[in-house]
Amino acid sequence: MHPFLVSAALVALAEIGDKTQLLSLLLAARYRAPWPIILGILAATLANHGLAAGLGDVLAHWLDPRLLNWAVVVSFVAMGVWILVPDKLDDEQPAARGSRGVFLTTALGFFLAEMGDKTQIATIALAARFGDWIPVVAGTTLGMLAANVPAVLFGHRYADRLPSRWIHGVAAALCIVLGALALHAAW
Repeated sequence: MHPFLVSAALVALAEIGDKTQLLSLLLAARYRAPWPIILGILAATLANHGLAAGLGDVLAHWLDPRLLNWAVVVSFVAMGVWILVPDKLDDEQPAARGSRGVFLTTALGFFLAEMGDKTQIATIALAARFGDWIPVVAGTTLGMLAANVPAVLFGHRYADRLPSRWIHGVAAALCIVLGALALHAAW
């Protein structure tokens, strides 16, 4: 099967229920600016997956898988605890931000969230497998957008009905569960 189609399908399925979908929902509920968020997701994914594909062979041979597993465990648990600490903006109206601020916040958040994520690792493996990086990066980017754009549009449309405390609790629980699963894999 073509590298583009395999990459798009794999990432779209892998992203269902992933932390970046929750991040999409949170950003949309907070900023209510779907287009800068979608463009931020696009830019971050292209940058992150482009680097992953370009450096896939080097990273796969350089990093010890056990060390990577433990780093993932610590990062998920830390993120889960951090999410429970309320932001100052949670009790107020969303801060007024221009499109550029929302775009940059989204792009940076997504770029960092994808570091060491299953889709970044899948991108590395797909690029190494197919040896054709452009269709792989295009496919993984399409898969990421297919999974996250609906969350942005849902979050934007129903922001008034979504309690941020509940969303943060679910996000924290999800991160702790992912940390526990990563701990199981690390052992």
